[in-house]
Amino acid sequence: MGEFVRLEVVDGVGTIRLDRPKMNALNEQVQEEIRAAATQATERDDVKAVIVYGGERVFAAGADIKEMAEMSHTDMIKRSSGLTSAFTSVAMIPKPVVAAVTGYALGGGCELALCADLRIAADNATFGQPEILLGIIPGAGGTQRLSRLVGPSKAKDLIFTGRFVAAQEALAIGLVDKLVPADQVYSAAVEWASQFRNAASCALRAAKESIDLGLESDLATGLEIERQQFASLFATQDRSIGMQSFIAQGPGKAEFTGH
Repeated sequence: MGEFVRLEVVDGVGTIRLDRPKMNALNEQVQEEIRAAATQATERDDVKAVIVYGGERVFAAGADIKEMAEMSHTDMIKRSSGLTSAFTSVAMIPKPVVAAVTGYALGGGCELALCADLRIAADNATFGQPEILLGIIPGAGGTQRLSRLVGPSKAKDLIFTGRFVAAQEALAIGLVDKLVPADQVYSAAVEWASQFRNAASCALRAAKESIDLGLESDLATGLEIERQQFASLFATQDRSIGMQSFIAQGPGKAEFTGH
């Protein structure tokens, strides 16, 4: 367990909890603790789905600018790959991941939310990639994940201007998937994640990898990725359990083992 980031597991749902008051500024230590928590969530068999959560007041208001302001070009050359890979470790968790966003998700905070499979946000949350206002650009996946999620023109508007995006606009452009009152954000994320407590874990992994890898490929390559993942699931116990249960009882009643 890190000083500012911890993995909390309850009934199969793991929460990567950011807790660096007041704004969850993402300094190097927090970034590395996020990586450690994501690695734990990946490796633990009792974690079936993951929530990324910054608490009731704020998700994460961005990088620690005081720390970053002191860094030279050489310093950032050394650090930038670690920054990128720390966030990518969340995107690579082979389980369903939902970001539960309250308050601000700006800069690195927005980039962290983009690493999730789904984003549930407070109806008064605020998003943005304001790095351009500091004379830099997003450096933890914003130019790439945002454009893939909302399209290049919308991503360019947000990144070029650095403007803040209110929750309703974020929902309209596809940056957010669901809005709820602020005091219901975490419970809504738990409700979504809890669907997967008894799901076929191997099939979920295969589905996520097929989608994510396929999006980075041409259609023919994506179809081949899907074919291989599909065929591989016929080596799992859950495939046998699922099909036998379907034959005997109909859909939705299988009790999977995760193997």
